[in-house]
Amino acid sequence: MTRKTVTVSGVRIGEGFVFIAGPCAVEDEELTLAIARDVRKAGARILRGGAFKPRTSPYSFQGLAEAGLKILKKAGAAAGLPVVTEVMDTRHAALVREYADMLQLGSRNMHNAPLLRELGRMDKPVLLKRGMSATLEEWLRAAEIVRAGGNEEIVLCERDVRTFESHARNTLDLSGAVRARERAPWPVLVDPSHATGRADLIAAMSLAAAAAGVDGLMIEVHPHPEKALSDKEQQITPAEFARIASDVRAVREEMAAKSLLAAA
Repeated sequence: MTRKTVTVSGVRIGEGFVFIAGPCAVEDEELTLAIARDVRKAGARILRGGAFKPRTSPYSFQGLAEAGLKILKKAGAAAGLPVVTEVMDTRHAALVREYADMLQLGSRNMHNAPLLRELGRMDKPVLLKRGMSATLEEWLRAAEIVRAGGNEEIVLCERDVRTFESHARNTLDLSGAVRARERAPWPVLVDPSHATGRADLIAAMSLAAAAAGVDGLMIEVHPHPEKALSDKEQQITPAEFARIASDVRAVREEMAAKSLLAAA
């Protein structure tokens, strides 16, 4: 099987290792711009941030909608980073497309066939997260719905699966990420932020994912996680992200050196 590389405004996912980083939600312009510059300095290649937020509670922060999209795009341009953000509804798809370089379809919508088809008709790369109760087969079938619409620029993102375990938000299925990469041609990323819901587990899970051979990580970053308007428990500071990125690069370099040694 030939592996596919997906290009997001010049960033090639599937060649080397790519970091996507940024806040859970776009909160304001000054904050988003500061985060964008910090994660770019630490090695991120794509800026993430939610403008539409699929919150469990209707009383939680729901995002800034189009105003958030404008802020995200402006921050990405200022930092020299393309941006990815979630599309929650077919009614928002065209609007999000105007601002984003990559369209994210989140865990709650992985089974949303109309939205999958809508993104399949668009000319922007799609980041497809695994549903929290989805099997590997269902996840890959969802990607096929996007491809059937004509869009083959797909990146898979292992988020988590819901199990009986309660020590973390959900359970990160690294074996599923590895199997997805074996069975499908598309790049596979891992999101340790949502998978664990705990900032103190992100470093370990990031290193494990890198060692497993995935194509990149998607990590939530905020300068003051305790003040974040959404998912404060799972966001890390820019300094913590920089340390994780450095450690991941060291793991990847060690793996590459051993591969070359074995080949020799």
